[in-house]
Amino acid sequence: MRTEDVLAAIATGLWRWDNASGTVSLDAEAARLLGLPAEPVRLSEAAVRSRFHPVDWNEIDGVVNLAVAEGTLAEARLRIMDERGRVVRTVRSRSKPLIEGSDYQLVGTLQEVADPQPGTAGPHTPITGDWRRSREAFLLDAGRALAEARSTAEVLRVAASLSMPGFSPDGLAVFGMSGERLTVIGHHGQRDGDEGPFTSMSLATDYPAAEVVRTGRAIYLPSPEEYRRRFPITWPLAERFERHSWAFVPLVVAGRTMGAWMAAFKHPVAFTPDERSVLTTVARMLAQALARAGVAESERELSLGLQRTMMPVLGPGIPGIQVAARYVPTGGGLQVGGDWYDMIRLPGGTGGGAGRIALVIGDVQGHDVRAAALMGQLRIALRAYASEGHRPDAVLSRASRFLYGVNDGDDNNGADGGGDGAAGEGSGGGPRFATCLYLEVDLESGTVDIARAGHPDPAVRMLDGTVLLRPTAGGLPLGIDADTDYPTTRLTLEPGETLMICTDGLLETGGHDLDSGWERVRKLLEQHRGDDLEELADTLVEAVHGPGSHHTTGPLADRREDDIAVLLLSRRPATTVREAPRRTLMTIAQAEPERIAEAREQVRQLLHDWTDGDQLDAAVLMVSEMVTNVLVHTDGDALLTAGVTCGEKGRRLRVEVSDASDELPHKRHPGEMASSGRGLVLMEMLADAWGVEPRGEGKTIWFELTEPTGPEGCCR
Repeated sequence: MRTEDVLAAIATGLWRWDNASGTVSLDAEAARLLGLPAEPVRLSEAAVRSRFHPVDWNEIDGVVNLAVAEGTLAEARLRIMDERGRVVRTVRSRSKPLIEGSDYQLVGTLQEVADPQPGTAGPHTPITGDWRRSREAFLLDAGRALAEARSTAEVLRVAASLSMPGFSPDGLAVFGMSGERLTVIGHHGQRDGDEGPFTSMSLATDYPAAEVVRTGRAIYLPSPEEYRRRFPITWPLAERFERHSWAFVPLVVAGRTMGAWMAAFKHPVAFTPDERSVLTTVARMLAQALARAGVAESERELSLGLQRTMMPVLGPGIPGIQVAARYVPTGGGLQVGGDWYDMIRLPGGTGGGAGRIALVIGDVQGHDVRAAALMGQLRIALRAYASEGHRPDAVLSRASRFLYGVNDGDDNNGADGGGDGAAGEGSGGGPRFATCLYLEVDLESGTVDIARAGHPDPAVRMLDGTVLLRPTAGGLPLGIDADTDYPTTRLTLEPGETLMICTDGLLETGGHDLDSGWERVRKLLEQHRGDDLEELADTLVEAVHGPGSHHTTGPLADRREDDIAVLLLSRRPATTVREAPRRTLMTIAQAEPERIAEAREQVRQLLHDWTDGDQLDAAVLMVSEMVTNVLVHTDGDALLTAGVTCGEKGRRLRVEVSDASDELPHKRHPGEMASSGRGLVLMEMLADAWGVEPRGEGKTIWFELTEPTGPEGCCR
């Protein structure tokens, strides 16, 4: 009797599916089972597909791909439909893929399966029904959880918590590779220390995970007997765990096997095609999650290394001052950007702590690796120029020339780099500029000399909590013009006062512009109590960048992220603290009449809690008149000095405007249509006291106002 006759007698047909040609060959019995005439036939894949239920066809497609990848049998139950779309019978398919290069042929059998009668318990059909729906829901949840994991530890926790439908493992292990050795990345369901024999195992070892890594094919061991038969040497290592079934699945990313995943079961598991499909799908998602976590951890490690290398350690090594700094990279990617700060010990100091230091803060354009590289170069250059003893203006001039030369070199390289039009982008992305604020601090006298290159101005928090933004003269950002000049501004930092310098990220994060952002930061500085600068630095960063800040964006634009750098310096107060006056000092040059508005704002900030609003307006008006008179009637600059002190009758404001002219002002009586001559008249009407004092070179005109009812505690 022929084999075909025997198979036909038991309702079993033969088929051959040629993946390369897209054709399917059926014998007579297989054709009959598919609802075709009972004779051998060769059909297209589409013609055969039309005979299967659509859901089952999609299922067998995944089962076949799994069998091809693993080199195992493809088993499935399929519903056969007629031309009207009615199910006429159910068949069982068992096929073996024969791989030929990148193509394969699927050779197997079709056998009719008797459907259970209503009211009777039928065999478990994993292809259809609730199991499929549970499996799909499980895979969706598993994929979502693994996609959200951000570290290797989180990925392993998610893998340990997976509850697979119907056959959840009770023991898991993830194996990786270190050179030619197998390592254990993580495990679950075993005691600590149980992984010892597996932590450094040669890939040549006769162990399932090692073979999976070597071959890239999964290994399923449904029973202890099968484990002992296939891996007799390493079976004693697994025997003590008292498991009944094991699955070792490769972890593959971009076609490369990066490790293996073991799922162990205390109950017997047959590892049907559907169960293998679930395990393989989870392994793919697990491999992708581990790869993402590895890349993220490498980037974080690189970022922290760059930050530690590029940011100085501000230790408590300088007596008489307290320093705190923060850097928050928010540009994404490698979490590095162009913001930086630095503190430099300058030559010429004495051993007792008195001396000079330089504070630097800056921001190179961009939030990428090139910005970080330029920042590192610029920081080194600034350190070198400062250590040579140059004054602040000379340090920034040399730094600007240095960055201009770097940009010029990048432009030349981009022009010669190629002809596809993208050479400039690939070689550096065009010229970059940098903003910078350079301060030289004399620790004994408290004088601060400032040079500014397009950077936000510094701010000073006084002993009583008043915060003033200190306008400073400045020049273009570094790197734009090779011959830019940077004027120097001087101010005095009294004992107990705190100087704050920052990048624009601290001000603009949260959708603010520079003005509204400054108002937000000023309130934070004024509300802070105590002299702990570390706590103040944390408060500033948390308020503008912490979780709560995302709910209070600015009024002018949508929230955008930027790197943040902030540096705080405080002179330690004397042992006996006295009530220090509030003071501000600024120079208005002949060529900068627009800075008269800054002078008015300085007075308003100085008198932010003055109780008499009319006196405040009068003080602002008189300051404007005094400074304007100097710029109009002399050839020199105006030096504005304003201070608030405490007296027996309340607080007193004294404002002085000095110039280099020896010509004294005189009181005039202007007519109704006159455009000048009212300055001294206004002072006589509005000031409590005023006067003009000749100096060795030039003169000083001053006025005083006494607050009628000052706040309790006067200067606090």
